[in-house]
Amino acid sequence: MREDMKGDQIVRVLQIYTKLSEGYVVNKAEEAARYNVNERSIQRDIDHIRNYLDNDSERTGVVNSIVYDRMAKGYRLEEPYKICLKNSEVLALCKILLDSRAFTKDQMAGMLDKLVTCCIPKANQKRIRDLISNEEFHYVEPRHKTKFIDQMWDLGQAIQESRYIEIDYYRLKDKETVHRKVKPVAIMFSEYYFYLTAFIDDQEVRKGFDVLNDSFPTIYRIDRIRSMKVSEERFHIPYNSRFEEGEFRKRVQFMYGGKLRKVTFKYSGLDIDAVLDRLPTAKIIDENNGVHTITAEVFGKGIEMWLRSQGNDVEVL
Repeated sequence: MREDMKGDQIVRVLQIYTKLSEGYVVNKAEEAARYNVNERSIQRDIDHIRNYLDNDSERTGVVNSIVYDRMAKGYRLEEPYKICLKNSEVLALCKILLDSRAFTKDQMAGMLDKLVTCCIPKANQKRIRDLISNEEFHYVEPRHKTKFIDQMWDLGQAIQESRYIEIDYYRLKDKETVHRKVKPVAIMFSEYYFYLTAFIDDQEVRKGFDVLNDSFPTIYRIDRIRSMKVSEERFHIPYNSRFEEGEFRKRVQFMYGGKLRKVTFKYSGLDIDAVLDRLPTAKIIDENNGVHTITAEVFGKGIEMWLRSQGNDVEVL
């Protein structure tokens, strides 16, 4: 085989493989016409790609195979994105991101574009973009318009390395910016905003707090952190006293901290599942004629906001 012919075949095989990888169907007759070769040559190219995939599966553990699709009248790569997200999963994530309203408009657009580009076969990208385009166009960004993703990553690193941080924090109740030195323990998301949970060491600062016990952290909205410095100083929390954000998250409503308390109420609304989903620690202790008596363990006063929002459907006991 002449060197130039061999080079042409290599380019052809690579281009056909790229097409298959992007989710397109390869029709032998069309490809033969495109490259000015006979269909047998295209079949050999496909066989070469099949052999490569078979050998590569032993190394990666991911089994991809080329199959003939009679309906599409061509060859396609079966499950080319087996180790990546499915189309339906990417669509769901895009919808959740849009509904979060947690980021500025340009940040949201950039993340959606990367998510679709990186995780969806090229043949299906337009379909996903069309399904989210209207909601993306009408997206309403948060009023604070703050870009804090890089700062949030720095917070995450400080948490992982158990480093003190010093922050200047804009406090809403008195419109003051206060300085705090804290032990960061978790990053959480709720109701459009990201929050830092942290413990304060300064006893003078904590005098005015409802809760003085170190088992209850203070909650800071990350977009209100005006400046931050990660210290070289490390802190230590014993393993048996470590903060478990998953357990804390079950018990906190609207990210209002405070004392651990138990609430009991009657619920006469139609959707008991919505109540149990809102309050993960809730338990039904009685049911009579469609009226459920519920008890739940919660932190702070945020629960009161939710109970009031239920109107006549809730009677607090």
